[in-house]
Amino acid sequence: MNPADLGLPVDVPSTALFTDQYELTMLRAALRAGTAERRSVFEVFTRRLPEGRRYGVVAGTGRVLDAVENFRFDSGVIGFLRERGIVDDETLDWLAAYRFSGDIWGYPEGQVYFPGSPVLRVEGSFAECVLLETVILSILNHDSAIAAAASRMSSAAGDRPLIEMGARRTHELAAVAAARAAYVGGFTTTSDLAAGFRYGIPTVGTSAHAFTLLHDTERDAFRAQVDSLGRGTTLLVDTYDVAEAVRTAVEVAGAELGAVRIDSGDLLLVAHRVRQQLDALGAKDTRIIVTSDLDEYAIASLAAAPVDAYGVGTQLVTGSGHPTCSMVYKLVARAESADPKAPLVPVAKKSSGGKTSLGGRKWAARRPDPYGVAEAEVVGTGPVPAELADHQLLVQLVKGGEVVAREPLDVVRDRHIAARAGLPLSATQLSRGEPVLPTEYLVGRSGS
Repeated sequence: MNPADLGLPVDVPSTALFTDQYELTMLRAALRAGTAERRSVFEVFTRRLPEGRRYGVVAGTGRVLDAVENFRFDSGVIGFLRERGIVDDETLDWLAAYRFSGDIWGYPEGQVYFPGSPVLRVEGSFAECVLLETVILSILNHDSAIAAAASRMSSAAGDRPLIEMGARRTHELAAVAAARAAYVGGFTTTSDLAAGFRYGIPTVGTSAHAFTLLHDTERDAFRAQVDSLGRGTTLLVDTYDVAEAVRTAVEVAGAELGAVRIDSGDLLLVAHRVRQQLDALGAKDTRIIVTSDLDEYAIASLAAAPVDAYGVGTQLVTGSGHPTCSMVYKLVARAESADPKAPLVPVAKKSSGGKTSLGGRKWAARRPDPYGVAEAEVVGTGPVPAELADHQLLVQLVKGGEVVAREPLDVVRDRHIAARAGLPLSATQLSRGEPVLPTEYLVGRSGS
């Protein structure tokens, strides 16, 4: 069963209005000027990583492919645009027939990136490409920010599993995307059932403090949960007194108790005390799960604690202080005319304030050192040097308007783990620093 075929509430009838008005007004003017059909190349990149971050993570590519396929101006959307007078009838007629027919190349989802990396390249007519700017950036900026935070957290956690539990801390649809991005970044499960249904992510969850407070005693609450969910369940032990709750939990569930969860207090101290108590009570295999406003720094601080898993919410779904990646979508080359055979001309914005960019259709490769560890991100135009041919990063995602690179989420997750492992060891340091790889530029002819 493909959940996407069931018309879930996490989907929308069309992504066409997930855009800014100026995309349509640019289209209108380009149609009038006769330049709308000029062959064009747009690229997505960021000029810098968030402060202190050593690498970025490409996430949301699969959702971008869905959005491009679903970018349709149906009668309701056309009616809205006509009623508002946003564009003229000629433009509305063009939009009614819109289907993206170009090509899209990009870094495979889960791959890491650096300043200047052309993480996505969209090619086609100016008209069909420019309309996709906002929705592509919306998805990539959000999902990549969450995945980067998740990657840092999973690196800090080591072999200990991470539970995504941030649905209540963000918009209900953003929560589903965040759970997906967290899984790409290394999380193992989510509490969000919509994410489990839509993307097949494993789901977990047992009880909150309200369930304990509902019952006359903590023992009654534990008994009710064990009777319903079995001895392997996770009991929340910090509603009243932790030591007393742990004792009661083992009395109710026995040594087969699956786990206890701690959601408050000095987690380092409490985890040690709970481990000692569980062992003394004979529950040596009972796991300890900690939650409570964790981020990558808190997770790292618990590395020496007897913790078996972490649950993370707010800091994850807000990108751990960096909720966007500041990616941009820029025209880097366009044809001299609407003739399909017209050569491409590199174009680039020139301005002060650090917003300059490099024109021309880009390729990207990650150069390894003699030991196989990445040492530089090389971005260039024109021919790819022979020594970098086997290290290129972009793959084709859409060909002639058809998606050609959908893949299971587990493949994406494994790719990220491998990509991160191929970086210098300093990439996973949580201390502030510059990007772990420098970006080198090789500028040649732009190609056609």
